[in-house]
Amino acid sequence: MMDATAHFHHSTLRERIVEHVFVGDTLRSLWRLGIYDVEVLRSEFDAHGYDLVLARGRIVRHIQFKTGSAAKPGSVSIAASLAEKPSGCVIWIKVQADLEMGPFFWFGGEPGEPLPQLDGYANPRRPTRNKEGVRPIRQNHREVPGKQFRQLATLEDVLAALFGPLVPKVALMTLPMDDDDEHHALRG
Repeated sequence: MMDATAHFHHSTLRERIVEHVFVGDTLRSLWRLGIYDVEVLRSEFDAHGYDLVLARGRIVRHIQFKTGSAAKPGSVSIAASLAEKPSGCVIWIKVQADLEMGPFFWFGGEPGEPLPQLDGYANPRRPTRNKEGVRPIRQNHREVPGKQFRQLATLEDVLAALFGPLVPKVALMTLPMDDDDEHHALRG
């Protein structure tokens, strides 16, 4: 039985789970396509507008994750520093009560292109109040309306938005292995 308040009371845990599952599912999907040349880099803290970096060849994606249980995103606060990255993007993930993910919503440029301009969007207010009871303006963030996000139905659609066509860079030769080779391959 699921606790109806868990998503609210444990939102940080939920976001970490979603990020880990996203990375695992991403790597598994790429593996199944024969794509092994992907790097995953994690930010120690969210001071520069991104949670994760995925790189493949010359495409380096700084990704800010957002999650929600609504059918689609409302306004989304995006760190202006994400626009300074070479190919930043935001992925808003709809999360079900049981943490199933999808659909996904995308805000970003083509692979290798920067984040769309944020200058025309208003500054949001901080979600929490300060000691004076005021929600101050977040000068280094922009509030992007949910309608600016493009819906992507599957993780494969997200991967294509991140990296373009998903084609292995090098076809690996398949050589027959004897029992000894297989044993060494399994042990590393």
